[in-house]
Amino acid sequence: MSADTASTSAVADETMSSDQEPQVKLNLDVNVETLGACQRRVKVTIPPQDIERYFDQAIGEVLPKAAIPGFRIGKAPRKLVESRFRKDVAEQVKGQLLMDSIAQATDDQKLSAISEPDLDLAAIELPNAGPLTFEFKLEVRPEFDMPQWRGLHIDRPVREFTPGDIDQQLKNILRRHGRLVPHDNPAQLGDYLTLNITFSHNGQQISQLTEQQLCLRAVLSLRDGRIDNFGQTLVGAVAGDKRQTTANISGDAPNEALRGRQVDVEFEVLDLKKLEIPDMTPQFLRDIGDFRDEQELRDFVLVELKKQLTYYQRQKAREQITAALTASANWELPPDMLRRQSYRELQRQVLELQRNGFTDDVIKAHENNLRQNVIKGTARAIKEHFILERLAEDEKIEDTPDDYEEEIRLIAQQTGESVRRVRARLEKRDMMDILRNQIIERKAIDLVLAQATFKDVPFISERFETEAVDESATGTEESEIPDAVEVADNSGPAPGMKMAGLPEPERE
Repeated sequence: MSADTASTSAVADETMSSDQEPQVKLNLDVNVETLGACQRRVKVTIPPQDIERYFDQAIGEVLPKAAIPGFRIGKAPRKLVESRFRKDVAEQVKGQLLMDSIAQATDDQKLSAISEPDLDLAAIELPNAGPLTFEFKLEVRPEFDMPQWRGLHIDRPVREFTPGDIDQQLKNILRRHGRLVPHDNPAQLGDYLTLNITFSHNGQQISQLTEQQLCLRAVLSLRDGRIDNFGQTLVGAVAGDKRQTTANISGDAPNEALRGRQVDVEFEVLDLKKLEIPDMTPQFLRDIGDFRDEQELRDFVLVELKKQLTYYQRQKAREQITAALTASANWELPPDMLRRQSYRELQRQVLELQRNGFTDDVIKAHENNLRQNVIKGTARAIKEHFILERLAEDEKIEDTPDDYEEEIRLIAQQTGESVRRVRARLEKRDMMDILRNQIIERKAIDLVLAQATFKDVPFISERFETEAVDESATGTEESEIPDAVEVADNSGPAPGMKMAGLPEPERE
């Protein structure tokens, strides 16, 4: 929304007080031109009698407090007041006319707006005589026949957790509370390496990352690409070694010249460290969550594993539901919409992962993957949202204050922050409407699930093998994505702990 449009809204709010009678409908002439599935150009003509009616109303509000020489305050003749103050109220009248006419036009034409009107307020002038004609562009939800959503068949991944699963998760917890100690042995997966990383193309350096401390995993994820043989390249390296490989740049990278290409990568190993795992002493149990003993920690781990399994079940169900619902959604989405909404979709998914207790490194890898497939992923997410929002409207699904309280409570519980801090962060970053979309979509999915049939299938989790760095291979830029989780200055109890993800099952 432009600054001019925002100021129009403010003028309108000042002009019409909350205790006034509802406005009489305007006698508008509205013409709607379709520019694409999600774009409309709307031309509106307001007749002169409506313009005069708004002026009369505005002058009527000025009349009781008008100060004109020779008359007591509020006692000057209306004609004199109108002559004296007509220019002064013209901007207010224009703002109110525009806001009311846009609202009425979009409502009468049944346009489901998904953004603010693209309107140049300063270029519109009230005529001295005759009608006022203006036009604006509007992004709208496309028109479509609602797909059949009742009675879908859903595969549901299930799993019984074993003591071995809990043991593996306890190892992950211990690892996150370990300390790094230097060593001189050749690098192995799981070691921490401090690296200088140089990216080049056709012999020319394009960027360099210095003193990056990274866990040696199979894959290294960047904001704009991946190094798929990261671990393979550096296993066996020692301090002082240099190793070369290539990175695959995504087709949606900000650097258009390198989209979809490979670039050369050189690693310089500065030092190596191993993670020293702490013992599970009574003091350690108290420090990480005020657990009385190891069994209480194991019980907590089992609850968290089940919670994350529920998340995966919902994600798999959502994938199947939205695939069925969007099968015929072949609308073209405007590139500007995709670019604008990509950031919001990433924020929504980060909130969902935070809500379900995933660790920072998992969230960061997910962010990078979204960036690398931003256009395709955002197009799919927007189509899903349009259909789920339409379903919610048809079935009268609404958000409530309690929904927001629950969402914020869960995020606070998983990140270790206070509820007040999480709410303040979301409001500061203008993310409450993103939270609303998440609530509405979840409720719509729940409605579909309530009328679906299920087939249980074995759940097989994937081992987390990706290290993520918030840097670009093709040139550094300021991150437009907020940190996945802000550092909390509290050492909260057990609910603040975060899990590393479901363990990999035993294989025969």
